[in-house]
Amino acid sequence: MKGILKIAYKLLVNDKGKFAALLVGITFAVFLIVMMTSMFAGILHKSSSTVTNIGAKVWVMDPAVNTVASSIPMPDYVIDAVRSINGVKYAVGLYSGGALVKLRSGVYQSVTVIGLDDASLYGRPELIEGQIEDIFAENAFIVVKDAEFPKLGNPGLGTEFELNDHRGIIVGIAKVTTSGLFGVPTLYTTYKRAIQYIPSTRYTTSYIMVEPKSSDTVPYIKQQVAALGYEALTKDEFNRKVANFYKYQTGVGTNVLLMTVISFIVGLSISGQTFYTFILENLDKFGALKAIGAKGKELVSMILFQAAFTALTGYGLGVGLASLLIAVAKLRLPSYAAEITYTNLGFAFVMVLIIAGISSYVGVRKVIKIEPFDIFRG
Repeated sequence: MKGILKIAYKLLVNDKGKFAALLVGITFAVFLIVMMTSMFAGILHKSSSTVTNIGAKVWVMDPAVNTVASSIPMPDYVIDAVRSINGVKYAVGLYSGGALVKLRSGVYQSVTVIGLDDASLYGRPELIEGQIEDIFAENAFIVVKDAEFPKLGNPGLGTEFELNDHRGIIVGIAKVTTSGLFGVPTLYTTYKRAIQYIPSTRYTTSYIMVEPKSSDTVPYIKQQVAALGYEALTKDEFNRKVANFYKYQTGVGTNVLLMTVISFIVGLSISGQTFYTFILENLDKFGALKAIGAKGKELVSMILFQAAFTALTGYGLGVGLASLLIAVAKLRLPSYAAEITYTNLGFAFVMVLIIAGISSYVGVRKVIKIEPFDIFRG
């Protein structure tokens, strides 16, 4: 068997043109599949950045909320009701809203303002400059240093700006796990200052963050919150709800699916046609091998080896090319939303196996029907 596979390898690589065409088709298909699914994974990851960065175990919200950015304010009595539920260790409100700030240069910039509970500052980010106590100072804000940080003019401690005719001053610079999706910088302040500076509706509590006494009490908390007419979700459930919204209720999921299917069809058509041509051109060699005693299963093993070798080589090249392009793009565009995950790589691998399987099936059917007499007679 080892000698048969060696012959298969030499047959494959000797025709450099055909071998290169096979590699190009599979590499291009894998490259497109990985790029599209990675961009989709990056969008989903960034879309729930607030949930990830705040880190609350249970989130209480209006049932109509689909994304973190589209919060629906709740009455203040809901906080008291949630706090009274057995199994709740503590619960605090969170303000999340958009605003327009005027920088010292005169430029206006949209921002997301997160208002933390004044008493506990629950969900506060990790500071890399400044002291968290300074957030209680007059006009104090903390800015997140992420991909959108330069849009605020790379502010330092003491930098001033205007928000709805109110003076704001940077007292801290923080880092977070994930930057936002929509290219908007993020500012943190206290809850009272946020609702004072930013015009809002009668209700101002965007979310209620709950710390349960134990994980066993979460189902009961959900049940009691539902009885109030609201919805309680764990952090992972909230992330999935946001992801499902972008997958099924926007055009993002459909567009990525179509591009992935097109990439698969392109790779399959190129590699399938090229591999079939390769088999036809080497039909006499397969016939000669059969004439000197090679069994049918050995010829099938040759074709499967050739298809698998080409597919795996193209897979490696495609993943490497996609990884390199994403890395370069992130260096040049820090806000670029793309993330290669094991799921993406596994999905691309399965697609490559399907391409290799269909291509080899076409070749196997042709080789199995070879009659040595016909080859030598020709």
